[in-house]
Amino acid sequence: MAGHSKWATTKHKKAILDAKRGKLFAKLVKNVEVAARLGGGDPAGNPTLYDAIQKAKKSSVPNDNIDRAVKRGSGAGADAVNYETLWYEAMAPGGIGVLIECLTDNRNRSAADVKVAITRNGGTMADIGSVSRIYQRKGVIEVAKDQDGRTVTEDDLVEATLEAGAEDVFDEGEGFTVLCEPNDVVEVRKAVQAAGLDYESAEVHMVPEYDSPVDGDTAEKLDRIIDALEDLDDVQNVYDNAERPDED
Repeated sequence: MAGHSKWATTKHKKAILDAKRGKLFAKLVKNVEVAARLGGGDPAGNPTLYDAIQKAKKSSVPNDNIDRAVKRGSGAGADAVNYETLWYEAMAPGGIGVLIECLTDNRNRSAADVKVAITRNGGTMADIGSVSRIYQRKGVIEVAKDQDGRTVTEDDLVEATLEAGAEDVFDEGEGFTVLCEPNDVVEVRKAVQAAGLDYESAEVHMVPEYDSPVDGDTAEKLDRIIDALEDLDDVQNVYDNAERPDED
């Protein structure tokens, strides 16, 4: 499966700078709220909410913020907001296809902000379907190698998750990425936990069918576009199919 290497090279963009911490918190809280709205406010009966809460906690979002988001999403809060998911497609330098997922209560604002972020940084908006056709929805479970003094191996993960629906396990350096079908995310995540392991995240992402190699200059231009997009409050995820050069 192409595209697996990108998780290690792009996820570092989130939450590295303290200046982005507030934006990250807002996006994680929004995910919790939407999950509660779609599947109810009980994490025991709503796996999507359970995983959204766990991801927020792993990123140190305060429990009070999470609890309020659950209440808003489940209709218990007076300030409940309806969000919708929107997708935008763009072409970056080097012919790289960029897929942008937004979660918003104002589609006009989202469309305008995304367009500005793309065009001001050397990209162009693309027709619907021209970029998304090279992506597949996949479950992506990330597991750290170092877990309280225990070093997790690829064999450990394969043995733990194969029967639960895992398709591939990739070594990303400091951790592993387990790919599966979207409907198998919960079972694979539970299998990881049943093996006595912790997981970093368990989500459904868009994974490209193939990667396109880019040089260092093109990678920098692409990263400027991604940074501009991730700075937008409505943008939840940004995907690309670039194969970046190895760092020295």
